[in-house]
Order: sequence, then C-alpha cells, then structure tokens
Amino acid sequence: MSDPRANAPFGRLLTAMVTPFDAQGAVDLNAAQALATRLIDQGQDGLVINGTTGEAPTTTDAEKSALIRAVVEAVGDRATVVAGVGTNDTAHTLELSRQAQAAGANGLLVVTPYYNKPPQAGLIQHFTAVADATDLDVLLYDIPARTSLAIADDTYKVLAQHPRIVGSKDATADTERAAVLIRETGLAWYSGDDAVNLPFFSIGAVGTISVTAHVVGTQMKALHDAFLAGDVAKASAIHQSLMPVFVGIFRTQGAILTKAALDMLGFAGGGALRLPLVEATAAERAQLLIDLREGGVEGLPD
Repeated sequence: MSDPRANAPFGRLLTAMVTPFDAQGAVDLNAAQALATRLIDQGQDGLVINGTTGEAPTTTDAEKSALIRAVVEAVGDRATVVAGVGTNDTAHTLELSRQAQAAGANGLLVVTPYYNKPPQAGLIQHFTAVADATDLDVLLYDIPARTSLAIADDTYKVLAQHPRIVGSKDATADTERAAVLIRETGLAWYSGDDAVNLPFFSIGAVGTISVTAHVVGTQMKALHDAFLAGDVAKASAIHQSLMPVFVGIFRTQGAILTKAALDMLGFAGGGALRLPLVEATAAERAQLLIDLREGGVEGLPD
C-alpha cells in the first residue's frame, strides 16, 4: 500500500483564517489581504476562508464572496484557497459552493449540517450534491463537538467513492478511528485539532488545518518539515514546545483568542468580532499572554 501522506491535495499546512472586521463592524478586506499575505510568506501552503474561525455564521453571502476574491488576489498562485461553504441547508450550501468557485476558490470545506441532525443517508445525499455542484475538490469536515453529528465510518466509505470528495478535516482527535479510515477510504486526512497534529501525522494524516498557525506558523512549518524528513524527535520537541499555545488559544473560543493574540502581536486580523462572539476579557488576555510566552511566541508586549 502506498504512503497515504503522498497525496496532499490542498497542501500540508493551512490556516483556518479569521475574518477581520473594521471599527464599524464591516469586513476589512485590506486587513484580510495583509493577514493572508503574512501567513503565506511564512511558508504555509494554503488558507481556509469562511470557516468557523472566520465567523462564517455571521457573515453574509456577499461578504463571503468578497473575502474569497480578496484573498485569492492577495496570494495568487502561491497558495490554495479553500472556501468553507457548509450550512444546514443543502440548497444554500450549493449556492455558496457555486459562488466560491466563481470567486476563485481552489477547493471547498463542507461541514456536517448542524442543528437539524439528518440521518447518515441525508449526509450522503448532502455531500454528494455539493460535490456534484462544481468542479472543485471537496474536503469533508467532521467536528461533532460543534455539530452534534459525526460522519459514520460507512458514510465515509461511500463518500470516498466520489471523484471530487478527496479528504477530511478531522476535528475528533480520535487517532484510532482516523488510522482505520485513512487505510480504508484512501482519503487525504487533515488534522483539525492542533493539539493532536503530530499523533495524526504518525498514523498517516497528510497535514493540518490550523488555528494556532496565525501566531506560530513558522514553528508549525518546521514541525511539518522535520516530520517529513524523518526527524521525529525534532518534530516531537517542536510539538511539545507549542502545547501551551495549542491549549491557550482554545481556553475560551478559537476565533476570540486568536484575534486577541493577533492584536497583542500587532498583526492584521486582530480586534472586533461579531455577536454572539465577544472580545476576550482582560483576564482572558492576561492568561493568553502567559500561554503564548510559555509557548515561545516572540514579539509580545511586556
């Protein structure tokens, strides 16, 4: 059997990018372009736009399209741009998928429908309809902690037969299950939980879709490079050194604390969020500062 890590359709290190807002609450396309450029300049392979970390539930369809276009313009052919298009309404998801293709996205990230909890037969029809709607490759997004609905093993096996369903962003942290599914489906597996990136690589994941790479992208790239070069000891040392960051960014909510971290570092993308998300409290920022320092992040305020 060939090495499952040989196929990384969207690259190996992608950031699930926040959506910057200006002081009036509008999407700040200039800040988005600056953030996207900085991340790709660090050697990252791609970006996921309009995902959960990008506060997609509170942006309009027009804003989503404009954001994709702006980021594609900023990074050009240096990176893949994967658009989050998942909703709990198949018809709306199809509209967003076609819109993303028209805006220049290279792929689609499709989360399991949330709240209405369809049966697995409904999931198969939902994901198949999305895969049939455009010419773009599709990455399934399995995050039952948020959606209350996991993609069943048999459902993965059915969906893997579709030529445009090429992988999964797995945010379950279940390495045993992931190892089995990587072997049985042949899908390209991406870790969707930074705290288990290295364990996922060890069982055949091709890469990661990271939130913490907003602030430790260079270190994450070094971790990837070390592992792929066979230097597992170095990769493990980097992973361990970054654990305070992995824990710290998710103490409250990923988008909230990522924007707080970007603000502390003076990078584009920090600042305002849209309700129901709110900015980090003073106590949360203080704890985050401790976490980031412990994780070796440079450029923090005194």
